[in-house]
Amino acid sequence: MPTDGKIETYGSGIAIDLKGKVALVTGSSSGLGMEIAKYLAKAGAKVAIHYHSEKQPADALADDINKNGGKAAVFGGDVSKLNEVTSIFNSIDSQLGPIDILVNNAGIDGKRELCGDDNPADWERVISINLLGPYYCSREAVKRMKKKGSGVIVNITSVHEFLPWSGYTAYCSAKAGLSMFTKTLAQEVSDFGIRVVSLAPGAIKTPINKDVWGNPETYKDLLTKIAMPRMGETSDVAKAVAFLVSDMSSYVTGTTLVVDGGMLLYPAFKHGG
Repeated sequence: MPTDGKIETYGSGIAIDLKGKVALVTGSSSGLGMEIAKYLAKAGAKVAIHYHSEKQPADALADDINKNGGKAAVFGGDVSKLNEVTSIFNSIDSQLGPIDILVNNAGIDGKRELCGDDNPADWERVISINLLGPYYCSREAVKRMKKKGSGVIVNITSVHEFLPWSGYTAYCSAKAGLSMFTKTLAQEVSDFGIRVVSLAPGAIKTPINKDVWGNPETYKDLLTKIAMPRMGETSDVAKAVAFLVSDMSSYVTGTTLVVDGGMLLYPAFKHGG
């Protein structure tokens, strides 16, 4: 990775340059969000690192970015609460400036519960974090981006915006809803120089799913669901986000980029029907 604030692509001399941009990555104290924040900082963006309950790793990430020539600050709050989202954005305005890039990454999959045997409160919590959270953050971002005449919003959805997942009706509904929110919002703000896109990860190796990839038997079963012979790494997603928020994607809006190693290719059919 170069140290001049750019992410270079191999052999081409083309670079992703986000210098002068302010980016908020929700849920960036761990996993995908942390890796996304690192990549945006390496590309030159000032990064607002957001956490809900894990402040220490958020502080550690900000310290690492700042010690290595970047600029980052930490902001806490619950994205499912409108008043807390408003407070987060006001604090970012004061410390870093109005944002140019929003990555709605914060989310949970919730408990595995079959509809009818579930607790409605659990369903509502998943919807609140995974769908209302991106809505609350996006409306604050749009207010600021309209004044600038530019901006990019990336909503992290999932292959489960396409694939049903028994026991997770709330999660799948939220991700599918977030996909349509992306399309509709992109249409609304296109005249203001604002782009809105979704990124749908497949099976990505993070601490939250270590019980799957850390067990040889469950890992072997998971690989049968992926066309490529490996799980995704957090860097696979982070590099794709960096591309989407850069000028290299300046004509891309209202669509979903799938980063899943071919999970949606129904790999069980590789050897015939």
